Amino acid sequence: MLEIIRSGTKYDFVNKYKFTAIISAIIVTISIVFIFSSLNYGVDFRGGAEAQIKFAEKIRLDSLRISLKKGGFRGVGVQTIGESSNNEFLLKVPASEKDLNKVSHEISMQLKKDFSGSGVEIRKVDIVGPKAGAQLRLSGFMAMFWALLAIMVYIALRFNIKYSPGAIIALFHDVSIVLGIFALTGTEFTLQTVAALLAVIGYSVNDTVVIYDRVREHETKYVGVELKNHINNAVNETLSRTVWTSGTTLFISLSMYFFGGLAIRDFFLAITLGVVVGTYSSVFVAAPVTLFFDRILGKNKA
Repeated sequence: MLEIIRSGTKYDFVNKYKFTAIISAIIVTISIVFIFSSLNYGVDFRGGAEAQIKFAEKIRLDSLRISLKKGGFRGVGVQTIGESSNNEFLLKVPASEKDLNKVSHEISMQLKKDFSGSGVEIRKVDIVGPKAGAQLRLSGFMAMFWALLAIMVYIALRFNIKYSPGAIIALFHDVSIVLGIFALTGTEFTLQTVAALLAVIGYSVNDTVVIYDRVREHETKYVGVELKNHINNAVNETLSRTVWTSGTTLFISLSMYFFGGLAIRDFFLAITLGVVVGTYSSVFVAAPVTLFFDRILGKNKA
């Protein structure tokens, strides 16, 4: 197999854990602050209307935004669908429960008033009530919670109880940072994002399990050697595989982000961030937490 990193490397990853632990703790703390203060929930989660419209003539996004703002619609998200030559747009309009029934009609009237000569056509309108949005939001977070819980049980049964906390903290680290970047950049948090985060959780834990499996092999083969040496050897031995796997996945996700169109851009933004952060956490978060719990359990046994 072609190796980007030659075999037999002896990088001392464990020696860098104190430094990386401080960096990770700072970034996760900042991310959590942004999540609770600035996370931009989409129409799926806060309630409102989502309208797909098409024009016969070319229309500028700015003109569309100005028209909706003039009509009294606040916090409207406007984006193109497909090629710009299609003149097709997606409008996301927040609305209270009492306004949901008339928001579709009001959007239609406002657009026909300002773009009467442009052949405006409203193709589809989806409406989500605030209560339904709140329930969807709760369900999305619960899906991630149950995924983390199932992974913790799997790791404990597959390896050892000392490995579970490392995997869970690494996954919490990954999800927090991805959501923190979404909040910082104002990117909408939607059902599509939840699906992407669940994919990130699966990818990250797979990377962690590969390293854990190699650590367990070394513990069985070289009895009496300190766990930190096993971790260093395991990470070095899987380093080439990690770089290849993460590199190819990152290449695909970046390609889809830049060339896949706006409809899937947010999904692949989360995947791209998750690949980078997940690869980092497998080496610099999961492993040191496992080392910490091994020392705690060792002291208890003594």
